[in-house]
Amino acid sequence: DESKPNVVKVAIGSKDHTTLVAAVQAADLVNALSNNGPFTVFAPTNEAFNALPAGTVEGLLKPEKKEALADILQYHVFVGVLTTEYLQDGQVIGMVNGSNATIHVKDGKFMINDAHIVASVPASNGIVHVIDKVILPPANN
Repeated sequence: DESKPNVVKVAIGSKDHTTLVAAVQAADLVNALSNNGPFTVFAPTNEAFNALPAGTVEGLLKPEKKEALADILQYHVFVGVLTTEYLQDGQVIGMVNGSNATIHVKDGKFMINDAHIVASVPASNGIVHVIDKVILPPANN
């Protein structure tokens, strides 16, 4: 019997998420996301990371930027399982980093902030929603 992979193994198994996997490893979040959870992970594709301004990803992967990288990555994680059937337009959800994100639903399409959910993959410790943009936490005032 094959058991479902956890959210980290789902990302590791995807050729479209190598940048995300490298970032999770650089931020030392592999063990945290491998725990029981449950987690809802909004997983930006490599293309989403590539759309950031030149040098952004490389800069965030530097050891001295580990805290900022962890903050951004934790803004892509919700504790609990949110399948699309539970997502509602205007719903505000609290992310692991302490900031809120907003769900948008229009014409049967789902978004978190301004990123479209393009696919969803169940995992043993939650669900991975593939998104087409990197969502950035609101700036701290």
